[in-house]
Amino acid sequence: MSPWHSLFDAPLYGLADARAPRALLEGPLASGPGAFARVDLRIENGRIGAIAATGEGMLTVDAPRLSLNGGIILPTFVDAHTHLDKGHIWPRADNPDGTFLTALGNVLRDRGEYWTAKDVAARMDFAIRCAYAHGTAAIRTHIDSVGAQTRISWPVFAEARDRWRGRVDLQASPLFAIDLALDEAHMRDIEANIDAHGSNLLGGATFMIPNLREALDAMFALAQRKGYDLDFHVDETEDVRSNALRVIAETALAHKFEGRVLCGHCCTLSRFDDDERARTIDAVARAGLSIVSLPMCNIYLQDSYDGRTPRWRGVTALHELRAAGVNVMIASDNTRDPFYAYGDLDMMEVWREGARIAHLDRPPGAWTPSIFASPARAMGLAGRGALSAGGPADLVLTRARSFTELFARPQSDRTILRDGRRLDAELPDYSELDALEGFGS
Repeated sequence: MSPWHSLFDAPLYGLADARAPRALLEGPLASGPGAFARVDLRIENGRIGAIAATGEGMLTVDAPRLSLNGGIILPTFVDAHTHLDKGHIWPRADNPDGTFLTALGNVLRDRGEYWTAKDVAARMDFAIRCAYAHGTAAIRTHIDSVGAQTRISWPVFAEARDRWRGRVDLQASPLFAIDLALDEAHMRDIEANIDAHGSNLLGGATFMIPNLREALDAMFALAQRKGYDLDFHVDETEDVRSNALRVIAETALAHKFEGRVLCGHCCTLSRFDDDERARTIDAVARAGLSIVSLPMCNIYLQDSYDGRTPRWRGVTALHELRAAGVNVMIASDNTRDPFYAYGDLDMMEVWREGARIAHLDRPPGAWTPSIFASPARAMGLAGRGALSAGGPADLVLTRARSFTELFARPQSDRTILRDGRRLDAELPDYSELDALEGFGS
């Protein structure tokens, strides 16, 4: 897109004849035939000064302008579920049989052997730079928070959050097994850690232990008392006996919880019989939970057995949840670790693969918020995930003119604007990670 670049240094310029997803617009432009509105945007001092239908004369003749020739324009991405502390350990901790248990065991081994502050900081910064170069403006990560690792990883995250402020909004939620919610010493440590590092998120990995409701009661009570939002890993299994999602919804209702609750994975929801799925979705909707599916990681890891072709996709019942009015979204999850050997925190890749895996193209325009506005809402990010006058000119410009063109190619020639200026960030080279302790050749 080299012909475009010189324009973006001007304090005032216009972007003419763009296709903007109606689902991300406001006012009259949000309604009308088709998934896209043809729009012009006026960019003023790094913000969107105005948006109007193409040809309405909003762009003045004295300001430079660029015609996008009907190319799709998007806000920058919001990635609501990642693991920045685990990323890029595959060369030293792979997953030879592809199973969840092997992934878990190899991460625990790697964590115990290698996760110093230096190691975590190097991998975390590498991952954030990847996301930033791809056009992501906000990330929520889960941080393994057990014992000494809590005191190693959280200061690293807090330093990264402060350093990236204004470029990538970073949030973090602690991750530990839900049974530890009943360990008073552990929870005192978690509470102190959250407060010390300026977070407002509490979370954990849920599974069907006998006293799950008691553990969740402790989590919700602490969150209610401290004003935390909640973020859970839920039912990341194929075992239909696991319905922690319904227990979380019922607990939220019982506590009359007023904060935000985001539940990730929820794999078994798509495997329940129709009645159990309907009852669970009803509880989720009444409790006001948000659901994030991780299509690339879950299709890779769920139903994975050495020497056998997988029988199901691993994604949750997104279509049914959305039909019930639940706030649903998709996100990256793991990158280049035993849980998922691939990925680059590129939400464009997540979107196009999500369209294939979970049929988020029926119709595709209706699912556009799942990459932008829905995660921004779940993360409490006002002004993100939408195209609106007065908002930051943080934009993704493409040459694609339809969803089939957008999803057919990886959009590696996309242009990223941050505060109205072209982003020159390049993807970091993997060789930067060679110096990590124990890194494989």
